[in-house]
Amino acid sequence: MHSFFELVIGSIVVAPFISYAMTALVIILALRPILHLCRFGKLFSHPAIAELSLYVTILGLLTVIL
Repeated sequence: MHSFFELVIGSIVVAPFISYAMTALVIILALRPILHLCRFGKLFSHPAIAELSLYVTILGLLTVIL
């Protein structure tokens, strides 16, 4: 059973999914220079959609693991 912990900013309670989404965004922003060096954009016909798919994959993994 999962026990979800809400993030509290000031007196505002933030859902756990928002924390996962922000963590996934930080991971993607950290990976972008590495992906650029590996020519990630050249492998796909539409690199923006490929990067969005990678973000969604990381977000899903964070949701399942955490």
